[in-house]
Amino acid sequence: MTSNPTGLFDPLFSTTAADAALSDGARLQGMLDFEAALARAEAKAGVIPPAAVAAIVAECDAAFYEVPALAAATARAGNPAIPLVKQLTARVAAADAEAARYVHWGATSQDAMDTGLVLQLRRALGGLEADLGRLSAALAGLAARHRDTPVVGRTWLQHALPVTFGLKAAGWLDAVERHRQRLDELKPRLLVLQFGGAAGTLAALGDRGLDVAAALAGDLKLGLPDMPWHAARDRVGECATMLGLLVGSLGKIARDVSLLMQTDVGEAFEPAGAGRGGSSTMPHKRNPVAAASVLAAAVRAPHLVGTVLSGMVQEHERGLGGWHAEWQALPELLRLAAGATAQMADTMAGLEVDAARMRANLDETDGLIMAEAVMMALGAKIGRLAAHDLIEAASHRAIAEKRHLRELLAAEPAVTAHLSPADLERLFDPLGYVGVAATLVDRVLAARRT
Repeated sequence: MTSNPTGLFDPLFSTTAADAALSDGARLQGMLDFEAALARAEAKAGVIPPAAVAAIVAECDAAFYEVPALAAATARAGNPAIPLVKQLTARVAAADAEAARYVHWGATSQDAMDTGLVLQLRRALGGLEADLGRLSAALAGLAARHRDTPVVGRTWLQHALPVTFGLKAAGWLDAVERHRQRLDELKPRLLVLQFGGAAGTLAALGDRGLDVAAALAGDLKLGLPDMPWHAARDRVGECATMLGLLVGSLGKIARDVSLLMQTDVGEAFEPAGAGRGGSSTMPHKRNPVAAASVLAAAVRAPHLVGTVLSGMVQEHERGLGGWHAEWQALPELLRLAAGATAQMADTMAGLEVDAARMRANLDETDGLIMAEAVMMALGAKIGRLAAHDLIEAASHRAIAEKRHLRELLAAEPAVTAHLSPADLERLFDPLGYVGVAATLVDRVLAARRT
């Protein structure tokens, strides 16, 4: 039995697709895909003999290489590309000694590793993009269905004013749409070739360096940057920052869901299912497990972002240490983002909304949640400050005497002189004081469609 100290938790914090895209095997295959494409590009540019290509490409399969052996060699070499290229060369030489002369021709280890990473990121971000689309669709459905469902709006964790659940969902959706836009904008800058040779000049390729670079980028279907970016890590930093922002927004949704699920609130719930959210000892428990995993990701992500950003300060043409700090931090960050996005997409698609409980909670404070509505209506007659003082005093009485605020105001001459019983009835209707909530929901939904 193989022991994996983190495998037990992977399904909670990642996705199968992200794990596959960011695995050790995928990392090796990314570097080998670079080496195979490099041979094809150099043959196309007339730099190496076309006859050498087949033998090199034939050995560029990660299944041929043992991760434990490469890991041990990496500890001595300083990066995995060095022992991988050495093993690749040996395998090619066993079949074609002449072809082996041209393995990794004119490239450097960082070219293979960075381009391999970009290929991994392209695959992993594709999965993330799909799950963001699922999350967006689920949130749009919630916002539309509950456009006019009244719910308590809470500030500083206290009842504030009525809002609608559609507005809450639209707020979540609005943030998710910005992250989808950020991802679209990021990809052309991130998904580019890294190819510069030892010091970023492609000197080993003479006057054919740019020809090879163009052919290599075309072969891998990557963008061709104006120059190599060995020590300019803003592309990687931007990716990490975008992921950190995304996980933060998902954490905000998870926090809201966990609070809505509290027994005393009971307004919305994660989807129920066999073995989901239970307790080992309390049969009645229904815990917010998806929210917990997303909140855990939101705790971890900022530190991983900080690691990547700290590593941007690199030395001269090739960095020492900062580049190395990215190797584990960025894939782990992407795993967390992928896992959190998938968890929230599944949760929002099956979110159970209790509109009746939402309405009942609006009445929990015996009309106090409508105090501002009454104050504004009365303020139009006697001035805002005078109305504020009058309604504040009545609110304190309502709390002390455990009576409904409307009952007290209906018996207050200073109020009834300006507001009729019908006025008070209207002012204590929560849906009558949600402002432009419905319009805001419509705007977010319309923006998503366009």
